[in-house]
Amino acid sequence: METDGERTQDHRRIIRVAWVADGVFAATSIPYALGIESLERASVAVDLTLFLVSLPVWVYAFLVAVGRTARGDDIAVASLFFLQRSAPRSVRVSLLGALAVCLGVTALTAKSNPFGVLVPMLPLGLAGLWGALHGTYPPRPARSGGARRSHGRSGE
Repeated sequence: METDGERTQDHRRIIRVAWVADGVFAATSIPYALGIESLERASVAVDLTLFLVSLPVWVYAFLVAVGRTARGDDIAVASLFFLQRSAPRSVRVSLLGALAVCLGVTALTAKSNPFGVLVPMLPLGLAGLWGALHGTYPPRPARSGGARRSHGRSGE
């Protein structure tokens, strides 16, 4: 069983990864955008690596959230990825701050390295991962006994 100290450490680890990724992204993309041509390959490599790292993060966050939903948590996209009403303010500010910084770096450097537009997938995925692993959600509302679930087409 996980202790409170281990859980707190895991919370911090996800936040730390988001900020370290931002730092690495900025350290390669900004100098390249300012004209240091020798960083072109490093900048592209970092951008693509951070994007590729984001893919399993997103998949894992999604699978954990689906599992929690199946067990009765009412998880919506806004509460999972944007941490609305599911995370303490300090966590929400830190993870969404990392996303904002990443978007700022992306906006400043996208002209010189278009691969940078893929990088914000990582901090957003990490916010979703935090929400999936540690978010607090209300229970899903119970469906009324005889109600059928609609499949999106009228009359079926």
